[in-house]
Amino acid sequence: MIFVPGLLWRCGPVNRALGAGLAAGVFFGAFVLLESGSWAAAAVVLVVLGLLFGARVPRRMGRLWPAGLRLAPADRATVVRATRRGEAPADPRLAPAVAEYAAALRRGAEEDRSHRWIIPLVTVAAVALAVYDTLAGSFGELLVSWLVVALFLGELLWWPRAGARLLARTDRAEASTRRTDPGRAPDSTP
Repeated sequence: MIFVPGLLWRCGPVNRALGAGLAAGVFFGAFVLLESGSWAAAAVVLVVLGLLFGARVPRRMGRLWPAGLRLAPADRATVVRATRRGEAPADPRLAPAVAEYAAALRRGAEEDRSHRWIIPLVTVAAVALAVYDTLAGSFGELLVSWLVVALFLGELLWWPRAGARLLARTDRAEASTRRTDPGRAPDSTP
């Protein structure tokens, strides 16, 4: 939810599934291709992970922000963009949607936080595998292993700060909408 760009929110449910699934499938399929050199294995990963992510991401998006599914696609994208930037949307009628989306982002971040304990464990395992691949693996294995380590280190070191900044901008956007929507109580949440 927190990673989903405004572009995907502009799409309908099928296109959201295709966009999320294709992005994940291509990303992980490229890793498999680099490591194994097998186009067949990369295609399998593209299809399998594409289907899994294509099914999961839109469902989670809809579960966390069900009110967003009732908005027009352009309005949904406007709300997401404004909230992520920390601004009130230009159209005041979207102010309640900003507050709903902000609450959804916070719920998504809280859900993600409950699983963060696994990241250090997987990072240690990834480093151990990368060291092994450096000593005994092929160049493709070495390259992919260290790229995976870099991704996990980013998740471990960079993402908590980036997520906190995003949530701070979300709070600013929600506060801005309260100023533009005088009928909304300052402490109410949808």
